[in-house]
Amino acid sequence: MKAVRIFEYGSPDVLKLVETERPVPAPDEILIQVYASAVNPIDRKIRDGRIVDRLHVKIQLPLTPGWDTAGVVEAVGSEVRNFKKGDSVYGIPNFPGQGSYAEYVAAKAGKFALKPKSIRFNEAAAVPVSAVTAWDGVFHSGHLQAGQRILIHGAAGNVGRFAVQFARWKGAYVIGTASAANIDRVKQLGADEVIDYKSQAFEEMVKNVDVVFDAAALGYETHRKSIPLLNENGTLVTTQGFPLSPEVIEALAQRRAHGKVIYGEEKIQQWLTDIARLIDENHVNVMIGKVYPLEHARDAHQYSEQEKTDGKVVLEVRKEN
Repeated sequence: MKAVRIFEYGSPDVLKLVETERPVPAPDEILIQVYASAVNPIDRKIRDGRIVDRLHVKIQLPLTPGWDTAGVVEAVGSEVRNFKKGDSVYGIPNFPGQGSYAEYVAAKAGKFALKPKSIRFNEAAAVPVSAVTAWDGVFHSGHLQAGQRILIHGAAGNVGRFAVQFARWKGAYVIGTASAANIDRVKQLGADEVIDYKSQAFEEMVKNVDVVFDAAALGYETHRKSIPLLNENGTLVTTQGFPLSPEVIEALAQRRAHGKVIYGEEKIQQWLTDIARLIDENHVNVMIGKVYPLEHARDAHQYSEQEKTDGKVVLEVRKEN
């Protein structure tokens, strides 16, 4: 089969299309005929090696990137009971491991669910990592309830867009930060207020929030400014992928608030099932940006590095009928 592999860290030029063996699913895995795989920031950061030493998991080369995929089940492991050959699925391949920039991928069945019926494979591939991260940040770690107030940093990004829609569906009061060009888009997603982070000081405009969700991994300065806005027993959640700084932990304690770094590793199958239902019921919209064929993964990474907010970049591995 064809797969895109990384043999060394570096620029998008290190992404090489090669012929390799089709994987064989382990007893708890499914083998997926890949139709589409999204390009995530984590793919780029691993490719260039910049965060490898800071991750909570060990990365080894060579590897196939891709931790967002949609496709059709080709085979199931001996222990898998909830999928069968021919099922259309979407989910998150094993991380770290052999990802979905490939014609086939074998992955843990527990990190997949049936694909939303109302969207195509290219759209479905843009959902799992971003939506699961948002679900974790808003509900599992953030514990957001109807009627509460949430501040979402990076509300126009891939994770932020899902977070805004989830919070609105729950019945919360949603405040987002975004650039001026994206304010109307975030409001259309359901935000009650949107703050231009470039020209406005959110810390002077917001107060009494129950959850702060750093959906863009903005880090220490954003966290420091956000903590005073939290109500007692509120929660700061971040996607930064490494532990909170001691200063942030101390500030949270003084505020009698909580902090959580999320890795999106909890009840993925159930969350993906719930997310698929919300998509099919038109509570959540999916945005994709440019679509590239698998052999143009290098170009997809180059475009993705521009960090446009017009939707997830997708690699189309197979054409859908």
